[in-house]
Amino acid sequence: MTDPDTVSDAAAATDLTERVIAELIARSLTVVAAESLTGGELVAELTRVPGASATVLGGAVVYATALKHTLLGVDQDLLDSHGPVHPEVAVQLARGVRERLAVDGKLADVGLATTGVAGPDGQGGRTPGTVFVGVSFGEGTRVVELALSGGRSEIRRATVVRAIEELAAELGISRM
Repeated sequence: MTDPDTVSDAAAATDLTERVIAELIARSLTVVAAESLTGGELVAELTRVPGASATVLGGAVVYATALKHTLLGVDQDLLDSHGPVHPEVAVQLARGVRERLAVDGKLADVGLATTGVAGPDGQGGRTPGTVFVGVSFGEGTRVVELALSGGRSEIRRATVVRAIEELAAELGISRM
């Protein structure tokens, strides 16, 4: 049986994603994502919207810690000392994906990043549900720390929803 709250939350997220894509297109902005724990689900959510190809350039799934450094330029010393689940890792992922997925020498306008622990086990002293979402836009980059609950798929889905919400906030779009 489907929980009605889950259905309404999913519907609200879907509506918000559509509004975010419309706003990005209207402002001629491009977006890319660096995904660890979400494994491509964030880009899948963004590209689910018809017309998303006008704004979504792509993404990098950097599930393996080594790829965070080799593909997106996250500082190796940071990874060695703090592991992949750290707020500064999210910041560097969000910045790095904008640079590394540049098209014709132009950086993407927005970089999103997800890193965290979906479970069932902890990682590097972090408990399941510990998540960091990075948002890089213009000259600024910020990170949001989440303490999520639920199973692995619930944590991953909640991370995608929150990343969309943070992008919406960056664009000045209210959740309604």
